[in-house]
Amino acid sequence: MRFPLSTPPAVPAGTLTTGPQPTLSTADGLVLRPWADEDATAVLAAYQDPEIRRWHTRRPASEEQVREWFAHFRRAWRQATGASWAVTRDGEVVGRMVLGGVDLDDGVAGCAYWVVPAARGTGVASGALRALSAWALGDGRLHRLWLDHSTGNVASCRVAVKAGFRLEGTKRSAAVHDDGRHDMHLHARVRGDD
Repeated sequence: MRFPLSTPPAVPAGTLTTGPQPTLSTADGLVLRPWADEDATAVLAAYQDPEIRRWHTRRPASEEQVREWFAHFRRAWRQATGASWAVTRDGEVVGRMVLGGVDLDDGVAGCAYWVVPAARGTGVASGALRALSAWALGDGRLHRLWLDHSTGNVASCRVAVKAGFRLEGTKRSAAVHDDGRHDMHLHARVRGDD
């Protein structure tokens, strides 16, 4: 049960999902598009990478499970609770970008991402995160985006900072990874940030 707000919601219901999930692009040729069932093979292969497995504890076990994820992503978009994009370059999946935990009342959402090994170090993650942020804080009318990552994930920290997400602090012992609990850096970008 949700109790009524004493203030208007930051993002009125229906605003985020007035149409289909948008396709976003960057000046350097990245395209963020909704997942298609044909992408299941690429996603399952990505989750075989040790670095993706190290930082992402929810992993698909089969292409069928990946397609179930895609169906969940489509439902999340329709319900305005989240969205997930395939990050592509020249039509090939090179990463994933997520907007999750959408709270329209407060106008906030979380972000997450991964990039396949062959595309790491080429600006894919930071470019895709900037494109997602520009849309979410602009047309999406959200006010604040946040992300967290293990303090041990130095590459993810660089991506966040490069994409304009300021480091706000450390959440102690906040997440479980395969090797135990990790402290997590919290980053955020607010509408109006440079």
